[in-house]
Amino acid sequence: MNKKKIINDPVYGFISIPSELVYDVISHPYFQRLRYIKQLGMTHLVYPGALHTRFHHALGAMHLMSLAIALLKSKGNIITEEEEVAAILAILLHDIGHGPFSHALEHSLVTGIRHEDISAKLMHELNVHFNGRLTLAIEVFNGTYPKKFLHQLISGQLDLDRMDYLNRDSFFTGVSEGVISFDRIIKMFNVFDDDLVIEEKGIYSVEKFLIARRLMYWQVYLHKTVVSAEMLLVRILERAKELSINGTDLFAPPSLNYFLKNNITGAEFFNSHLNLQHFTNLDDQDIYAALKVWVTNDDKILSTLCKMLTSRNLYKVEMTNEMASEDRIMFLRSAAIDLLKVSPEESRYFVFTDTLRNRAYDAGTGNIKILMKNNDIVDIAKASDLSNLESLQKTVQKYILCYPRGI
Repeated sequence: MNKKKIINDPVYGFISIPSELVYDVISHPYFQRLRYIKQLGMTHLVYPGALHTRFHHALGAMHLMSLAIALLKSKGNIITEEEEVAAILAILLHDIGHGPFSHALEHSLVTGIRHEDISAKLMHELNVHFNGRLTLAIEVFNGTYPKKFLHQLISGQLDLDRMDYLNRDSFFTGVSEGVISFDRIIKMFNVFDDDLVIEEKGIYSVEKFLIARRLMYWQVYLHKTVVSAEMLLVRILERAKELSINGTDLFAPPSLNYFLKNNITGAEFFNSHLNLQHFTNLDDQDIYAALKVWVTNDDKILSTLCKMLTSRNLYKVEMTNEMASEDRIMFLRSAAIDLLKVSPEESRYFVFTDTLRNRAYDAGTGNIKILMKNNDIVDIAKASDLSNLESLQKTVQKYILCYPRGI
């Protein structure tokens, strides 16, 4: 069977699967599951085109890695065929540990477990399945392989993961501010003292990349209606879990039911293969099938929350620079109690606060290094003549207040 396939990607055109091993990894059920997990969770409720999947994104990142490796080799950097395949596999599998509506899931069903840790565990499982052929890829993914720049292509301030998701998410949402010159940036890649650097001519493209990232966070990822929908889903799953643990028999597909009935946190998750088995059986369809049924559930809180989400009657969200006063929160809770006929304890599902943070460039953790013409290495924030670039290093914090519409 010919496994060197070509895939028609809407963002990059035709992209190639470079080897039989990569094809076999893509064909594995762990990876195929990503077809049924949306890249942007609830964002389609604001941007209707945002229905692309983590499968799309992983293949796009794989394609960018192939371009980057070819470019670095053309500039005289030594990268063996084994290292190239390892880097491609590492970026391909970097998001394999995401669950359905991942960030909502991490705050409700499987608390205290990061998707990065699940990705690492699944890569080890796949390595056993493929008789150790992913060992090098795991070393590159973890940053333990001697050639540090290969890991920086996967995880850093200017990695290929970010490059693909900014490009892809702006394409599918239609938010043009997120469009970046990915091809120009890749052409400016080089390696200096085992560090990934950008040649001086690429400064302006990197500036645009950082500004695009900041704009995409506020316009897409942290758009207040997207945040409202995700918060609503978190509250739904929290309520469903509370009911299940207290003995209520809720409709749910088997793997979702498993996580509703069991409190699994932190290291416990990895102590049983059964946990991983159920996790890799979950996708967006499991969650949404349950939500549609819970709309008619006898529990008033659960059914009300599910009706709000399925009918897109989301929380009203106030996003401000200062935390809401205790008086305002108590006033809204009192109004919710009267409007929805719920108890003071139950009102926390309908009126609550949270914090959002956005930092476009985190200098100090994998800085973007510019290789000047005189061979000096300078941080992008110092090399750039854009006055507001240093301000992108500051963490912007916003406070949100959520409550039902109509109160």
